[in-house]
Amino acid sequence: MSGQDARAASKAVPEAGALRGIWLTRGKDGRLTAYVPGDGGLRRWTESRPGGPGWGAPDVVPAPPLTHLSVTQNAEAYVHFVGRRERTAADGAVTVDIVHAIQYQTGRPPSAWHPLGTPHKEDHRGGSLGAPVAVVSRPGELHIVVRDGNGGMRLLREKPGGKWGVWGVLHGKHIKGDPAVVALDSGCVTVLAATDEGALHWEQAEPSGRWGGSERLGVTLTPGSPAALETAPGRVTYYGTDPSGAAVAYRADTGTVPLGGAPGGGAPAVIRTVLDGLDCTVLAHRGANGCAIVGVGVTEKEGDGVWWSDTGMPCLTTPALIHDARGRMVMAVTGADGVPRVARQTDGPGLSFEQWREL
Repeated sequence: MSGQDARAASKAVPEAGALRGIWLTRGKDGRLTAYVPGDGGLRRWTESRPGGPGWGAPDVVPAPPLTHLSVTQNAEAYVHFVGRRERTAADGAVTVDIVHAIQYQTGRPPSAWHPLGTPHKEDHRGGSLGAPVAVVSRPGELHIVVRDGNGGMRLLREKPGGKWGVWGVLHGKHIKGDPAVVALDSGCVTVLAATDEGALHWEQAEPSGRWGGSERLGVTLTPGSPAALETAPGRVTYYGTDPSGAAVAYRADTGTVPLGGAPGGGAPAVIRTVLDGLDCTVLAHRGANGCAIVGVGVTEKEGDGVWWSDTGMPCLTTPALIHDARGRMVMAVTGADGVPRVARQTDGPGLSFEQWREL
């Protein structure tokens, strides 16, 4: 791609209703990559060297027209792209399926996008299929979890050898919004989804094993707001927005804890990090004012307080959080202009970020 073409692509903004968001990954070589939807697929920026601060010129990862995308990595740092694709036939009928591609090395072209079908045999139900959420378990299985057109939850798994299973059922009903899915250090995967009656939870009994029935948790979260993080071995903390619009955390042993902040919709980004010798949890969401808001608290001690700061940087969707090759946190956002911006953690005490860098 020429420099002029790259600059033009970097200013492209997806059409209304098209895929939106920003994703960050760290390759086996330690370099970070940022992905943002653009014309023809995903625009991709890669660090010039591990730890930055420089980034190379953007290129494009070809992709079909997607309405939603989930990005995850395995132990070898392979990047899995799992998307929801819509196609319109000549008669105007719209078909929906799930597609998958892999990027094996930083900056290299990905594989072709492979169709994975849907859990629906009836096309009219497929249009109500939710957004896929993908994680890779410690044994190396790619799990794709998606709300189906009947308000249930479906699961598709790929074994480490690349063989796909069939669409399975996680028993539950009246599911709303996207699920929160996390791969535990134990090798198991756990899922939470919002419903009108509360939240449903599923977990594997053993790595690569069967799934039990759904468990109703004592928390009500706004559909589309849940996020999940393993905050102690085998213990997950769920974050989201309650019906009043307030940010909360939930664990089975502690119940619901208010977090403060002013979320503006969607799920937060959440990550653990060490700050001043303390195990801390960092949350980032799009605030009610349209800017990226960051909160910090000691892990599993939310009741002692979460300290929020407004970055003042406008963002359209949830920010992305990741650690770079030096262990510093990097936050990325996109604004109304579709241009990604990143801020890197400084070396001082606490959590503070350098000035935003436009890619």
